[in-house]
Amino acid sequence: MDESLTAALVAALLAGLGGLLVPRLVARVPEPAQTASDVPDDEPPKTAYAVIAARPGLGLRSALASAVAGGLLGAATGLGWPLLWLVPLVPVAVALSVIDWHTRLLPRVIVVPATLAAILVVGVVGLATDQREALVRALVAMVVARSFFWVLWFVRSAGMGFGDVRLAAPVGLVLGWAGWGELAVGLWAGFLLFAVPALAVIVARRDRSLLKRSFPFGPFMVGGALVGLVWGTAIAGRVWG
Repeated sequence: MDESLTAALVAALLAGLGGLLVPRLVARVPEPAQTASDVPDDEPPKTAYAVIAARPGLGLRSALASAVAGGLLGAATGLGWPLLWLVPLVPVAVALSVIDWHTRLLPRVIVVPATLAAILVVGVVGLATDQREALVRALVAMVVARSFFWVLWFVRSAGMGFGDVRLAAPVGLVLGWAGWGELAVGLWAGFLLFAVPALAVIVARRDRSLLKRSFPFGPFMVGGALVGLVWGTAIAGRVWG
């Protein structure tokens, strides 16, 4: 069996099994301290995490999404270290996407530990395999991506939550490990995946007030990161090659 196919199947299986645990992870997130005054008048109250976790079929849908993403990553990276540290991040990314989609929040209790764990594993892998250049690039890319999103949040905090700033750190880390081209493509793809359907909805509804509303950006950041990791090398080669 071809090595890339083997890696894809193994990664899909492992990520899919992790995806089955997404409802449990979502249910364990503590509710934020929020009062009625924290919710804008034109927006509904936040959906409880327990309610989201109890949605019928969430575990199977999360497992399917995780398996597809894991399979793509496995096929792109092959057997080896990336399979061990990228795949466990997939179900976490799916859980964050689910939460953000329903609540427009990216819980710190998930993002920060996941970021610290990713930094630790990338550091160990980089030193163990003598890939110090990739390690330094990943850490620098993490700072660059988080700083870039912090500037966007600082300029227009009404359109971007600080959870997106936090999520930019692990996204930048994994993309930076792959390369600078992958980082650029991954971040750009996230904005493109978000902007195209959002503009389509605004045009279809002919409602410019939607431009002032906040929308979940986390799922599109995750999708962009997947694009960067899987197709970033090819795209970057065509654009900047």
